[in-house]
Amino acid sequence: MRSSYDASDVSEFIESLARQVAAGFDGGKPINVVGIRTRGETLAERLSLALRGRGFNQIGRGVLDITLYRDDLSEIGPRPMVRPTVLTIDIDRRPMILVDDVLFTGRTVRAALHALSDYGRPSVIRLLTLVDRGGRELPIAADFCSLRLGDLSRDLKVKVQFTENDPHDAITIEPRKPTA
Repeated sequence: MRSSYDASDVSEFIESLARQVAAGFDGGKPINVVGIRTRGETLAERLSLALRGRGFNQIGRGVLDITLYRDDLSEIGPRPMVRPTVLTIDIDRRPMILVDDVLFTGRTVRAALHALSDYGRPSVIRLLTLVDRGGRELPIAADFCSLRLGDLSRDLKVKVQFTENDPHDAITIEPRKPTA
């Protein structure tokens, strides 16, 4: 198994995701692309640009912060960082692509679905992830995914980096740092 992917791999993975979405949706109709903070937000922006290049011209963009919807909020610490959710788009009765960088246990997606229910009801929600590392605790699966790693050991961490947030684009699989 490869343990690292470079910027060209990341670029191809995003193009693959755009092809998958374009095959599943009509580019002439409205669609919303909502990213889960932080790297899901970045991936959603890049995906939207790639979809525009494929004739999608009615893309609504949003950003979802799920911090207060997490079922492990008490484990995060006494003052979790909450950033704004930005959903200034009409989400009712429109298809939505919910975007995150890595799918692991499914708990982040569960929290995102819970949060979205406070804002409206899309006609359909499809989950898009760059990486599926396996290890699900909830019955949640990605509809669109570029890199399926299988069930990785819980001792390993999948780290996604984007130049918007990090020094470069990359995906690495590395040992998880021991917790104190």
